[in-house]
Amino acid sequence: MNKLLASLIATLFVGIAAAQTTAPAAPATPATPAAKAEVKAEKSVAAAAKSEAKVDAKADAKVEKAEAKAAEKSSKADAKAAKAKAKAEAKAAKADPEDKAKAEAKAEKATIKADTKAASTKVDANAKVDSLKIKTDADKANAKLDTNAAKAEAKTDVKAAASK
Repeated sequence: MNKLLASLIATLFVGIAAAQTTAPAAPATPATPAAKAEVKAEKSVAAAAKSEAKVDAKADAKVEKAEAKAAEKSSKADAKAAKAKAKAEAKAAKADPEDKAKAEAKAEKATIKADTKAASTKVDANAKVDSLKIKTDADKANAKLDTNAAKAEAKTDVKAAASK
């Protein structure tokens, strides 16, 4: 059985080796200026598109990071406000019956102040995100313009080379 298997494998290798032939050499044709220009144009357009994609990715990452930071600030502000409210309400509950109205008014004032501060923090955080979005959108637009300019320049280079 081993001899039979060995002879089959040997036959297989001989058949593969015999079946392989060398590819005929392609005739060397000199590249025309138009073909060279087209290759160069394709490379420049690919580089511009790659650069645009890189700018887009960086911009999106910046925006995501800023949004996460803003959400964290907002949640911290809400937690801080809730803590201040709870403290003020607990203080009002402990007050003497004769000072209860004054303590409740003070607690309500502290609650309003805490809510205002939390809202202000949220507005500031969201404003930073919005300004960053505007900046990154401008960066994306500039990258898109650069890509379009590279495409147009490549197209004119190919036309110029073809007309020679």
